[in-house]
Amino acid sequence: MQDALTLIGLFFSAMLAASPIPLQSEVVFVTAQIATAIDPWLLVLVAGIGNTLGSFITYGLGRGARHWQGRRWFPATPAQMARAETWFRRWGVWVLLLSWAPGGDLATLVAGVLRTPLWIFTILVGCAKFGRYAALAWLTARAMGLPA
Repeated sequence: MQDALTLIGLFFSAMLAASPIPLQSEVVFVTAQIATAIDPWLLVLVAGIGNTLGSFITYGLGRGARHWQGRRWFPATPAQMARAETWFRRWGVWVLLLSWAPGGDLATLVAGVLRTPLWIFTILVGCAKFGRYAALAWLTARAMGLPA
């Protein structure tokens, strides 16, 4: 039962971490890897799915962003939006491979604004998110002397 609750908590922390809610799922992931006997690859799978799905929240917000642009409370000026769109267009959808990095969720937002096809978005963001957790699992195992 405890393992199930740990996996559920990891899933939601990873999902929310990829949304506009400021949350760091890496702490939850590493704690779960160190403090439980759950297979690290199951942790990678659960966190990767959660984080990828969380990116869909940000993508969806991006799809609706133009409707709210120009409002006083909107978090980006038109100049900032134009700069982000230019940057995304310059580097193309490949910038989504950086969605794992700090600030990478901005790329998922802009992908939504520019209506990047969902199949491309899913593949690139999924690779980035699963890759991050796989690297984190490996680094944690190496640092703590755990089986990888």
